[in-house]
Amino acid sequence: MLACIEYLTKSSSASSLPTLPHITGRDSTLRTPCSTTIMSIRNAQLIFKEIPIGFPEPGKTTTYETNATIDIENVSLHGGILVKTLSVSIDPFMRGRMRDPKIPSYAPAYTLGKPVRGYAVTRVLRSEHPNFKAGDHVTGFMDLSEYVILLPDELIPEDVFKVTNANGKIPWSAYLGPLGMPGRTAYNAWKEYSAAKSGETAFITTGGGPVGSLVIQLAKRDGLKVIASAGSDEKVEFMKSIGADVAFNYKTTSTQEILEKEGPIDVYWDNVGGETLDLAFAYSANFARFIECGLISTYNNTDGVKFKHFGKVIRGRIKLFGFIVTDLDPKYLEEFYKTMPDLIARGELKYREDVTRGLEFAGEAILAVQLGKNKAKSVVVVADE
Repeated sequence: MLACIEYLTKSSSASSLPTLPHITGRDSTLRTPCSTTIMSIRNAQLIFKEIPIGFPEPGKTTTYETNATIDIENVSLHGGILVKTLSVSIDPFMRGRMRDPKIPSYAPAYTLGKPVRGYAVTRVLRSEHPNFKAGDHVTGFMDLSEYVILLPDELIPEDVFKVTNANGKIPWSAYLGPLGMPGRTAYNAWKEYSAAKSGETAFITTGGGPVGSLVIQLAKRDGLKVIASAGSDEKVEFMKSIGADVAFNYKTTSTQEILEKEGPIDVYWDNVGGETLDLAFAYSANFARFIECGLISTYNNTDGVKFKHFGKVIRGRIKLFGFIVTDLDPKYLEEFYKTMPDLIARGELKYREDVTRGLEFAGEAILAVQLGKNKAKSVVVVADE
């Protein structure tokens, strides 16, 4: 790294000069001009180091590394953009990408020795792309690094796009939660699959999380009775505060007893899978709609799950919908960003964040989400503006 060094004149005391054996010149005078800019700076990254068995371990599955550097003034962009990372999103799906690349899935596995990838909010430092300029705020799926170069083939409108905050009432990190992938997940799939009718009953799992909490509020806006579960009393209180009619801690209260009393279920939003999904089958109404969003109870479990009530799918003519949010973005993206920011800014839709400061703690945040220890949407703040 080169820094600006003042010219030293011949009158400078020889004993006061620094020992720099690699710099030579007449009369030992330093000739590095003060206009010299920093050629490279640190570009810290969260690296995927090892495929985990069970839960991902910080320092083993992922490591925080600071050996990479970048010349932000001169690095070639090849027609793309250079962004500075402000905040990154920590999401349950990350565990699914920490696998052997030979195992097929809907999304590519992370590459060993390369940065973990996730959703981020960034600020453009330099641009060679006509759709972006320096100072723009951009969100999308990218390496978890302090600085990232996004090439033209990565700048797909549905994947990487500008976000604005004209009224100043929405923090940029909201574009990783209610206005980001979790928000679009809730909005898109509820609109597409719920076929909600006023007076029906919905059961929403992980209702204290970023997706589930928005689904609760969307269901209430459509006039449904909402049953919601979460894994802590604090999350139960939050679910009640956003409108859940029946909110319970599945760790201390029997899910079966709740569904037996409050069901049958017309719409089931599944974020957990496993035994809870099986119970939802048992206490579903005829023609129920099951929206399969996540299966977090199985992500770190290699033993599988035995279903006792799967036959209800046939008897009850249940419709099961599996989906990936990006499949629905082309249909709903424009509508989402015309609708949701104003609702968030006006406080009509509530959300919470569990904020970690420092990319070096991202590995711990990933583990906390897998263990269900995060209290709200998990966000890692990497840098201020």
